[in-house]
Amino acid sequence: MAHSSVPEEAADRGVLLERLAVDVDPQLLELALTHRSYAYEHGGLPHNERLEFLGDAILGKAVTVKLYRDNPKLDEGDLAKRRASLVSSIALAEIARSLNLGAFLRLGRGEERTGGRDKSSILADAVEAVIGAVYLSTDDDVATQFVLRLVQPLADDPERFGGALDPKTSLQEVAARRGAGLPVYSITATGPDHSRSFTATVTVGDLVTATGIGSSKKQAEMAAALDAFNSLVRKRRKGDPAESTDTAPTPV
Repeated sequence: MAHSSVPEEAADRGVLLERLAVDVDPQLLELALTHRSYAYEHGGLPHNERLEFLGDAILGKAVTVKLYRDNPKLDEGDLAKRRASLVSSIALAEIARSLNLGAFLRLGRGEERTGGRDKSSILADAVEAVIGAVYLSTDDDVATQFVLRLVQPLADDPERFGGALDPKTSLQEVAARRGAGLPVYSITATGPDHSRSFTATVTVGDLVTATGIGSSKKQAEMAAALDAFNSLVRKRRKGDPAESTDTAPTPV
């Protein structure tokens, strides 16, 4: 079966390097973009999970130090919640999509068929792997600055930041303020039992319909909720009068 269509830029790692704006060893970058499904289908090639492990540690350290320094009045609990939001699979998948990282991944046929290029779990893992590749290609300072540049848009936007803390609750709050009733979710699943992919669709009255993909029902619903929440926020920013009374959920 032919693979799903991929943008032409997928063949040009130079395009991705321009977006990353940091020097990365080409072999390490290729490794960071290699999912285990591709590796298994090609004779057991190395894949990105070791780099993901490394990148996760670097990401956590950089975000922890940033939050500690930027928020001297927050206690440990609040700092932990904000850190969890910025390093969550949903947040990392947002970063990946902003880079169009999915177009550059090397995936196996099964993941191609089930929409792996837009699965939040795969995208999040790839971001961590790229961070690991950047660290090995440069040094701790450069990797830290790279991480902070990636997460800064999320940290700077209180509305998106609040939504990412608990997207389903945040969406429900917006729906209540608009008198639209509770968000309604539906789930479909594809793929074999050992590698299921879930797609969630959420509808908020006649305000918005959004979808999300994940490796679990919960993850798919959270991705759909965050997409719907962000869509409503964007409408308000564009001056939609119906959105003018909405306020951002307060991070807790």
